[in-house]
This record gives sequence, C-alpha cells and structure tokens, in this order.
Amino acid sequence: MFELAPIAMWVEDFSGVKALFDRWRAEGVTDLRSYLRSDPDRVAACSQAIRVLQVNRRTLELFEAEDMEHLVANLDSVFRDEMLTTHIEELAQLWDGKLEFSSNAVNYTLSGKRLDIQLHGSVLPGHEETLERLLLTTSDVTEREEHRRREQAQRRYSEGIFEHSPVSLWVENFSAIKVLLESIRDRGITDLRVFTDVHPEFVRQCMSEIRVIEVNNATLDLFRAPDRRTLLHRQQEIFRDDMEKCFREQLIELWEGRLQHSREVVNYALDGSERHVLLQFSVFPGHENDWSLVLVSLTDITARKKAEAYLEYLGKHDVLTKLYNRAFYTEELNRLERKQLRPVGVIIIDMNGLKETNDSLGHDAGDNLLRRVGEVMNATVSKPNCAARIGGDEFVILMPGCGWMEINVMIDDFQKLLKTNNQFYSEARIEVSLGAAVSEVGESMESVVRRADLKMFEQKQEFYARKRKLLQKQSTVA
Repeated sequence: MFELAPIAMWVEDFSGVKALFDRWRAEGVTDLRSYLRSDPDRVAACSQAIRVLQVNRRTLELFEAEDMEHLVANLDSVFRDEMLTTHIEELAQLWDGKLEFSSNAVNYTLSGKRLDIQLHGSVLPGHEETLERLLLTTSDVTEREEHRRREQAQRRYSEGIFEHSPVSLWVENFSAIKVLLESIRDRGITDLRVFTDVHPEFVRQCMSEIRVIEVNNATLDLFRAPDRRTLLHRQQEIFRDDMEKCFREQLIELWEGRLQHSREVVNYALDGSERHVLLQFSVFPGHENDWSLVLVSLTDITARKKAEAYLEYLGKHDVLTKLYNRAFYTEELNRLERKQLRPVGVIIIDMNGLKETNDSLGHDAGDNLLRRVGEVMNATVSKPNCAARIGGDEFVILMPGCGWMEINVMIDDFQKLLKTNNQFYSEARIEVSLGAAVSEVGESMESVVRRADLKMFEQKQEFYARKRKLLQKQSTVA
C-alpha cells in the first residue's frame, strides 16, 4: 500500500530534532517560533537532523529522482529558499506536543522545477516520545496554486484599475430598487413617467434604497472628500437640487429594460463647488436579474462645460464692455418683432468724443472709457430689459413691455450712475448723446430703432454745436 500509493509518502526519523528540542528547553527556550526566526542556522540544524528512512515510488516520480539514494543525496536542492520559513511552523507544532502537523510549502524537483505542495505529517503510534518514526505525505497542488496565484494577480489588476482609474467609479447595489419597480409593475402600472408624476415620493424612496459598496480614489478627489466614510456619510450634499429629476430618468430607463445608459448631470463637491459630470450606468454582467451589482462612472466634464459656457458667452457678449453684442441684439430685435409684445421702449446711446480720445491718448484710453460705459449700463439695466454694444461707440437698451414712464426712469438712473462714475474718474469724463422712442401701434421694431437713433443724432449735433461755440468764445477771449 505504501509503495503503490498515488501520493508521495515519506517515512522519516525526527529523533535528532527531538534531541535538539530537549536541549533548547533545558537552556530555557519557551517560544520556539521566535527562537528559530532569530537565527536561520537553527532551522537548518533541525532540517539536517531529520533522517529519511523510506520513500515510495510516487515520491521518486514527483521529485524526478532515480532512487531513494539519489533523492537523499540532493535534498538541499529539494528543500530550499522559502522552505525553511514554512519548516518553522511544522517544527513549532511538534514542539507544542502535537502529533500531527500540516503546512503549505514550496519544494523543487531535482531538475529545478518548482512544486507547490501540501505537507501533512503524523507521528506513528508507539513513537510519540522519541519521534523516531513520522509519516509525511506530499501532495502536489501546483496546478491549484497556479490558478490561485493567477486569480490573485487578476484581482490585484482589477483592483488597481478600479482604485487608480482617473474616472470616479461607484460599485452599487440596486437590488432593492428592482424589487420596488417590480412591485408597482405587478400592481398594473405600465407608464412609470405618469406614475412618478403623480407619486414623486416613489423616486425619493428608490434613491434611499441605493447601497454603495465601494468607491475609488478618483471619487474622493472629485468630490473633495478626505476619506470614504466622510463621502458616504455626506452623500446628500453631493446629490442634491436637480439630481432627483436625473435619477427619475434613470429609473425610467431601467423600467424600459435599458441596463446601460448615460447622461450629463450636475453634482457638488463637499466644499460646495459645482461638478458637471457625465454619468454612465451599467449593470454588471451576470447580475441582470437582480441588479445587485452595478457600476456608475462619473467623468468630470466641468472644464468642458465652462469652456462651452464661455464660448456661448462670447457668441452673445462684447468682451470689452461685458454687454450683449450686436449679434444678440439683432436676434432679440427679431424675437420682439415676431412676438408682437408691445409697447417696446428703445434707448440709443452714443459716446461723444471717443475718436478724439483714441487719436490723442491712444486706444487703451478709449477702451477704458468703453469699459466704464459698460459698467454703468450693466449696473442700470436688468432683465427683462437688455443692453448691447452695437457699434464702436454705440449702445442700445431694449425695454419690452415698457412705455415712456419706464424709459424716463431708465434714462434718469443711467445719467445718475454716469455722473457718479465721472466723479470717480474726474480726469477722464464720459459724455454721451442719447435718444429714445416707444413703439406705436403696428410699427416695426426697425422703425422704432430708427426714430430713437434720429433723436440721439439730434442731441449729438446739439452737443457738438455747443462745443464749437465754446471753442469760438475761448478763441475770441484769447
């Protein structure tokens, strides 16, 4: 039976090890593990004290030995490297009085091939005191351990991808949400959109049933969280405002069987700053029936959204004055024409002497004057009225639904703020000419603007006429 056993078997004499144990006990050693770890030579001494008495055929095959003498003569090639570390535990179990021990270890064939083995040893009956006869079995578990190592490597690889992904990743459990959706489907509900219109509390109930299993490091960075516990504890600060509406759309997608979907949403970091993110939702393969494992990725698109908003701003605004530009003004004028909202008030404002300033002091000085006009108009005009720069030194204020009373108030406010601004910049005063008009029944917007522009032009002519008279008077006096 020993010779034909399909597992490698060894009969060994551990009496030499027993003698070492007795000597060390006499010297006061109580903790063999620490004693052996402190000096590897002591482990080697124990190994050398073991005598191999017999091995079976399977042992020779496993270790690629011609016969027992060949194997014993090369034991230092079989038991090496990390084997001494695992050997400490086997020796410690015998030290503690156990008659059986086991461990997982690494051996090597005589040709140098690595073997993962599962070692089991038993003191044979009648040799409990002397340890002269021990039966050891060596099971080859290399294939199993290779699979385990590959699995561990794959797990570490997956965890590394998850943890170090530059995208915020959330692993969540949606199984309770699936149960809720199935419960209302069983009640005969067919249109979830209509149902949630009537029962918005159902959306909030589903949101409360989300269970977060794990988040990665990028999630902590994205939402400015010091650790996972803080992040999960303060989720209501992250998912707020319009998030309920977005989650409702997610529920409808799931209700309709779309287990993978994406949308742009707005979240908030724990410091209160806004985060525009691309949310991508996917139920893990194999969990389609219970949604117990889903992956939510949040890609930060805040910078892109800011760039888009800025480009949109540039398309509608004058960069220098921060007022609306001519393109927006034209679009707004056409909208008012189509909408037939009447009356509409129009104020045309034109700067006096901008060309002279540019010629004498340079364009930087002229730009500063334009900026100041923009500041005054932005402070004066508020929605639904709008102010635009429609030419080099020409501005317009559109006032839908307003008549002469509102126009006069607007002009008065503008002139007061301009006067204050001039007092602050007394060395570079701003002078303007303005004209106003209110739409008449059946009159086109183009005609209203033309009448206001003519009024402005009349005031500008009066300004320059006064200026010429003043210069002539000064010249006569001189």
